[in-house]
Amino acid sequence: MENTAQHINKQTEDPLTGEIILLNTCTREAVITFPSMQEKYNNEYPAYIPEPAALSELQPLLKDKTVTIVLGTWCGDSREQLPHFLKTVDDSSLDKNNITFICVDRTKKAENGLLENLNIDRVPTFIIYDNEKELGRIIEKPIVSIEEDIVLILSKN
Repeated sequence: MENTAQHINKQTEDPLTGEIILLNTCTREAVITFPSMQEKYNNEYPAYIPEPAALSELQPLLKDKTVTIVLGTWCGDSREQLPHFLKTVDDSSLDKNNITFICVDRTKKAENGLLENLNIDRVPTFIIYDNEKELGRIIEKPIVSIEEDIVLILSKN
């Protein structure tokens, strides 16, 4: 029988640039310690302070939600927004096990049908779900801030 289990934290060479990138499903630890992500993460995560009122609104709203983050380790917006998003959800009620990280190449593709039906055209894309129903997404950069955009998404539903 063929082993179809996908390789977690796959590193591959970007055919366009020759740079090593992460591809497919990854762990949080792999993403935030990946060389192209780590410096920005180490600076942005501790420095980012989610807006307190939005954060307290998020507490009940994020309970039992899941999030899929589609990002590129090569992408400046991913490097900037991921630490802000993670700081926000770390300070909230979202279960850390309810976050899926999918890394893509510069053509916004991953393998094994991971992005099927997700319609990803820009990264990062943060997709918030309730029982597998998409509630909304933040694409590339938030409109107001990560935490206020999540409140807007969740309070509409």
